[in-house]
Amino acid sequence: MLQKIGFQPGINKQLSPTGAEGQWVDCDNVRFRYGTPEKIGGWNQLGNVNENELTGAGRGLHHFLNSLSQRYAIIGTNRILYAFQGGVFYDIHPIKSTTTLTNAFSTTNGSPTVTITFSGSHSINVNDIILLDNFTAITDSNYSASDFDDKKFMVTSVPTSSTITITMPSNETGSGATTSGGIRVQHYYPVGTPVQEKGYGWGLNSWGGEASSAVTTTLNGALGDNAFGTGGSGTSIVLADATQFPDTGTNFIKVGTEEISYTGITGGTTLTGITRAVRGTTRAAHSDGATVTNTSDFTAWNQQTAEGLALDPGMWSLDNFGDKAICLIHDGACFEWDSAAANATVTRATIISGAPTASRHMVVSTPDRHLVFYGTETTIGDPTTQDDMFIRFSDQEDINTYIPTATNTAGTQRLADGSRIMGAIKGRDAIYVWTDNALFTQRFVGQPFTFAFAQVGTNCGLAGQNACVEVDNTAYWMSKNGFFRYAGKLESLPCLVEDHVFDDINLASGNQMISAGLNNLFGEVIWFYPSGTSDVVNKQVTYNYFDSSSQRPVWTVGTLARTMWRDSAVFGLPHALSYDAGTDTSFDVVGNTEGRTAYYEHETGTDQNRNGTITAITSNITSGDFDITQQRSAQGQQTGVATFRGDGEFIMKIRRFIPDFISQTGNTQITLELRNFPNDTAASSSLGPFTVTSSTQKIDTRARARAIALKIANTSSSQSWKLGTFRLDTQPDGRR
Repeated sequence: MLQKIGFQPGINKQLSPTGAEGQWVDCDNVRFRYGTPEKIGGWNQLGNVNENELTGAGRGLHHFLNSLSQRYAIIGTNRILYAFQGGVFYDIHPIKSTTTLTNAFSTTNGSPTVTITFSGSHSINVNDIILLDNFTAITDSNYSASDFDDKKFMVTSVPTSSTITITMPSNETGSGATTSGGIRVQHYYPVGTPVQEKGYGWGLNSWGGEASSAVTTTLNGALGDNAFGTGGSGTSIVLADATQFPDTGTNFIKVGTEEISYTGITGGTTLTGITRAVRGTTRAAHSDGATVTNTSDFTAWNQQTAEGLALDPGMWSLDNFGDKAICLIHDGACFEWDSAAANATVTRATIISGAPTASRHMVVSTPDRHLVFYGTETTIGDPTTQDDMFIRFSDQEDINTYIPTATNTAGTQRLADGSRIMGAIKGRDAIYVWTDNALFTQRFVGQPFTFAFAQVGTNCGLAGQNACVEVDNTAYWMSKNGFFRYAGKLESLPCLVEDHVFDDINLASGNQMISAGLNNLFGEVIWFYPSGTSDVVNKQVTYNYFDSSSQRPVWTVGTLARTMWRDSAVFGLPHALSYDAGTDTSFDVVGNTEGRTAYYEHETGTDQNRNGTITAITSNITSGDFDITQQRSAQGQQTGVATFRGDGEFIMKIRRFIPDFISQTGNTQITLELRNFPNDTAASSSLGPFTVTSSTQKIDTRARARAIALKIANTSSSQSWKLGTFRLDTQPDGRR
């Protein structure tokens, strides 16, 4: 007997496949539209081939249309800030320092290492980006000036306070450079690491405890804001007296908020083998005579351990103030770049004068046009005053004025519920601001208060800076304890894949890796996250707000890995970033070791196109188990006739099935997964896969099982599908 097989929309992973009869239980690269599953659209990599692999991990993406009707994407990786316009990537990263050198290069035959020597101390660290230009000549080397001039390099090592090394693509084959001409070194503002890293203990410092050998002394000489010791050279620190400090093994001192390790003591005053900024602390400058405390034997209720906090990766907050792109380095300074200026694409972002120098997040409020900083300094220009719950906003229409007066609208606010502001996004009539515990609204009210802040939710904090979106005056976000939305009232989103996500997500070392995206073409909110032990994004979960109801929320899961996503509002189609941590090649930085980012346009075609190479997007969806007599169960219970019982009472004989697709391009694979008992392995007793074309009328089969699950998939390029009504021809075939 032919029987139509119908399934509810969405994926249900809260039940076992046996318990999820009439539902779908797993999928990849599939969406539901009008209640029916279909393969998602394809994507193409943007940019010129061979000049489209960006350096580092993409951690910021913003689209805007400027007054010249130019469409811009601002892309921030953990190393470089790019502007994308007209199919071309432009480097607009701000420059931290510029140094002109003479005869500064040295090389060694048989080695790719180039040493650059400065006339004094520098502030460059390993993996920082430098741009070399104005290179005139190099002697005694097979390298030429063109190998260095107007090229970016990733710093390989920092042997001393006055030297750095870079790595060339090939070895030196000459005698080894001993002299060179002039060269200019431009040091890019550092952003951060490509992935989130683990810190130690209950905090990033030795808070709340005591040291059993808490001996103190003072510095004999200043320490600079670099990787070196006293006087800006070497790996030693001179103290007034170190005779009572531990002198065997690895030990620790604390100067200000910075912790420093050392491995030895010489002369009773000098710590040797130092490493700056350990145990998750930040390197800073310290004056001569600053207090030094031994923390080697730190013990207390918050004793530092190998498990603990996650240290944020290099991230950006991006927005635009009219034609100006506003670009904040996470926990750093804020920059502006004028997209409408003459020769804009050959200019760089510059620091915003008067703005805070250390902030976690930033938003341009609309339509009132204030530049708002979150988790920022209480004293502008002093990063040591950065307060995780403090908000500061500029004067209206003036991004350079932040000190409140009676005649401007600049101001400050400190939130009360939580320990850290996690993120903020603009809504239709308010800014939504999340701490790690609560949700606040920020509304423009004008003078004298400028903004009104109201707490509208608790126990609903944001999981990570980018884990939220807003659409149609509704905010959606991921918290550490579920999914939420706010549209005038706080609601927990019912989720039939919640355990699947939260049992797998790597929140311990990846909450700042989570990013949310809006695909307004299909009514989808997508969260991308790292799973298991992964340090990079490798999975996604999607909520369909078009098709969902309170009785039946529509969720899907999959392996689409994107670090950032933006909707179709500016470019007509969604755009997204993906990161390859293990692939170092990028078109613009020599010696890159931090992977690369690709920039994609989505919902175009059926396949994926990267660097001109087209490969298939494989998709699949699997149903829960069903037995064909389930619909007769009620009648059987009423009549007591055994032959009408469902729920796997009888083994079913499967004779044929009739496929039906609303639309189909190319071939589709259909598999019937057969089970006699819930714990049977379906893969070992599958029927198929059967190849179905647009002209396939039926598939004849011979199989027996108590329960059947349907799997639909495609495996090759130029294939797409949208499921119709599936029919199966079965009949009872006994009880064993």
